[in-house]
Amino acid sequence: MNRAFTWTGQALLYGCFALAIGVFSRWPAYHPLQPDHALVKVSFIHHGVRVADCRPYTKEELAKLAPNMRAPMKCERERSPVQIELDIDGKTVFQRTAMPSGLSRDGASTVYHSVDVPAGAHRISVRMKDDKTAEGFTHQHESTITLKPAQVLVIDFDAGQGGIILS
Repeated sequence: MNRAFTWTGQALLYGCFALAIGVFSRWPAYHPLQPDHALVKVSFIHHGVRVADCRPYTKEELAKLAPNMRAPMKCERERSPVQIELDIDGKTVFQRTAMPSGLSRDGASTVYHSVDVPAGAHRISVRMKDDKTAEGFTHQHESTITLKPAQVLVIDFDAGQGGIILS
């Protein structure tokens, strides 16, 4: 009697668990975007320009270094923060300054942000500054893009492909 009760209870609990999984796999309905909307994502990892230029060591500085550490140039590690602005149809929708990662601020700056927009034609303008000594933005891209419903437009940075890219 006790063994039959244990098996019945276990089957009942497994059945309730399976029912809960079945219900929550279909309800509530998840819609990542509204039906007539698209998504614009700004996503990149970029190293800013070094804050200070490399310079040659003086003879006194070289003499103080161990023989295996005597490199001809001294290069500071710190990098510039990366500033980015995104305008859609003339309105600024995203603006951020990403600090370099790492204890010495010598790593890459990381930016990730997404914006929901209605599907259709949009004028997109992206400006980025990766050198804090430069006046104004160092990289700019402006174009008109037609977005379809549920389309995802990714804004990235690749110096090898000419800077700011939209894909």
